[in-house]
Amino acid sequence: MNTIIKIGATAAGLYAATWLLGGLEFEGGFGGLLLVSLLIVAVNLFVRPIIKLLSFPVILITLGLFTLVINALMLQLVVWLSEPERFGLGLSSDGFFWSTFLGAIIIAVVRTVIENILED
Repeated sequence: MNTIIKIGATAAGLYAATWLLGGLEFEGGFGGLLLVSLLIVAVNLFVRPIIKLLSFPVILITLGLFTLVINALMLQLVVWLSEPERFGLGLSSDGFFWSTFLGAIIIAVVRTVIENILED
């Protein structure tokens, strides 16, 4: 049940990010949104811990602010995987960093709020 809540909260965050940001676009229906959210959860589950471990000294020096960059890189990886040449899920970004950086922040905030509300 916890995984379903994570996927749903991530989908809501992704929808909010694509709605608020002009540089982050999603073309697809509700099912595609859930698939992209599942991909985000999978990347955060498998790839993100490895990247955080390898960049631990930088995270320590920046007092944790580098994790925002890691979140943006994970979202950029999902955008790259969502391109038509790979999985064709419909998520695209016009810029490499700023739209994914702000999108990752929006997704994280919305996801945290929804998970905290549904946790009780």
